[in-house]
Amino acid sequence: MARRTLRVALDQGTGRSGDPADALARLSDRARAAADAGADLLIGPEMSLTGYNIGADVARLAEPVDGRLAAQVARIAADTGVAIVHGFPERDGDAVYNTVLLTGPDGARLAAYRKTHLFGDLDRGAFAPGDAPVVQADLNGVRLGLLVCYDVEFPEPVRAHALAGTELLVVPTALMLPYTDVPDRIVPVRALENQIHLAYVNRCDTEGDLRYAGRSALVAPDGTETLRAGAGEELLVGDVDLGAIARAREGQSYLDDRRPGLYGSLSRDRARAR
Repeated sequence: MARRTLRVALDQGTGRSGDPADALARLSDRARAAADAGADLLIGPEMSLTGYNIGADVARLAEPVDGRLAAQVARIAADTGVAIVHGFPERDGDAVYNTVLLTGPDGARLAAYRKTHLFGDLDRGAFAPGDAPVVQADLNGVRLGLLVCYDVEFPEPVRAHALAGTELLVVPTALMLPYTDVPDRIVPVRALENQIHLAYVNRCDTEGDLRYAGRSALVAPDGTETLRAGAGEELLVGDVDLGAIARAREGQSYLDDRRPGLYGSLSRDRARAR
């Protein structure tokens, strides 16, 4: 049987905050570099087209999922033949969501996911929470799943993806210092405990009072690092070996060995002190 692989590019870098035109120009350049490296998929950070810590500009720059920015990303994808995951503020009526969009190599929209777990006052002051826990799409025969930043710090969404058949979980991120335990410790554990591939793609610049941590990674189902970035801007390219999932689960499958009947209390709200 032929080995199933997907070549992915992690773009640890962004355009100027609050300047979508600059971000799109940079995305076009990075997509061509990814194509030259043979990548099938290019993944950028959270809110990669607008910036994350931009105050009132979040609402000003928000667009529908089929808006102008998405159309321009679709042209870049079709021109380069590389699928793209990008982040942007999505407007739907009066609500604004922290959304990532997966665009196929032909420019077709494959999936859109709204961040479900909002981090701190910055997120809660700008965005409404999404309510779809598992969003997936197929790319080159590979089942991709989408989360955003803080979502991956909770075990439940990642386990839900594993149970739903996600093979590569894609997590655009805007993680700031000093929280390097997330990319260095939590992310490898999430891949290992669910025995899936996980691509965690972070920012690495400074935005307002936030210094982003970088440390983007592609982690294999056994918890080992396929790719790992440092603190600066990088474009990392590596292969996702889908056969590694079966190999990781062959001797010991956490999914098969679960006992769901014991875990019912995990789905209930924590008891509140009186």
